[in-house]
Amino acid sequence: MSSVKITINNQTVHGNTRELLLDQLEQAGFHPEYQCRSGLCGVCRCHLLKGEVAQLDALALTGKNEILTCRTIPKSDVELVFPYQLNCSEEA
Repeated sequence: MSSVKITINNQTVHGNTRELLLDQLEQAGFHPEYQCRSGLCGVCRCHLLKGEVAQLDALALTGKNEILTCRTIPKSDVELVFPYQLNCSEEA
């Protein structure tokens, strides 16, 4: 398991290269919006500013530099921006 840094709206937490981003964000105390957790609805969409990810199969459409956190695994340190304020409720 490789360790990576995940920066979300200028807040940084530690993650890994084996779990989905949505799961890792929740484990770190964030509460990103989602509905289906299977890549159908697109609610968990965010912008990937930096880094490399593996995007698993999904039906929801994404634009340039957009990813679905429910279907994405980081392959390197990543920097994400959500279109809304996303605070961490725990000490990361």
